[in-house]
Amino acid sequence: MTRPILLALVAIALPFGAAHADRFNRGVDSVHQPVVQRSDYVFDVPGNGLDPAEGTRVHQWFDAIGLAYGDRISIDGSASGTGSNRDIAAIVGDYGLFVSPGAPVTEGAIAPGYARIVVSRSTATVSGCPDYSQASQPNFTAAASSNYGCAINSTLAAMVANPEDLVRGREAGPPNADTAAKAIKVWRNADPTSKAGLKLEATKGGN
Repeated sequence: MTRPILLALVAIALPFGAAHADRFNRGVDSVHQPVVQRSDYVFDVPGNGLDPAEGTRVHQWFDAIGLAYGDRISIDGSASGTGSNRDIAAIVGDYGLFVSPGAPVTEGAIAPGYARIVVSRSTATVSGCPDYSQASQPNFTAAASSNYGCAINSTLAAMVANPEDLVRGREAGPPNADTAAKAIKVWRNADPTSKAGLKLEATKGGN
């Protein structure tokens, strides 16, 4: 009688052990973290200035790659002069953007007399979400659920203006009292909402 009972206990214990083997996260950090990826798009143009035809080509290239807010535009003119920088900056300004100093290292040498426009685009994603691979109950280890952190980190990855800030952040600049007081100044200078009188709403005739 003893042997069948032992076998039955082992058969019952194995499923519970297998079901909870993945419950390892007992902290407050989520295993689902944003992953940042960067892609660099390059376009070589003459370094001594852009004629109308070259300017049109740059415009068309920006449209083709969908240049938009969040992209970082830089110019690598290490193998040429800087005559085209002003023309490129003017075109970039048509998209409401600015040229950033310092260009990342890209593949391939720049031909003499040419400058390279580099558009760096970073994206942040949280893979594996939503994650309902584990049942929420029973939970005998007080561990976080498999889906823990998916909502907040996916929202953060979608909303951050510059995904690279999730990797290294930004250096704090010197304090600026004007910037700190800007919101207060706007609030103080704004006209009161009741300056034009209160709007009267009719209480009759409604359905």
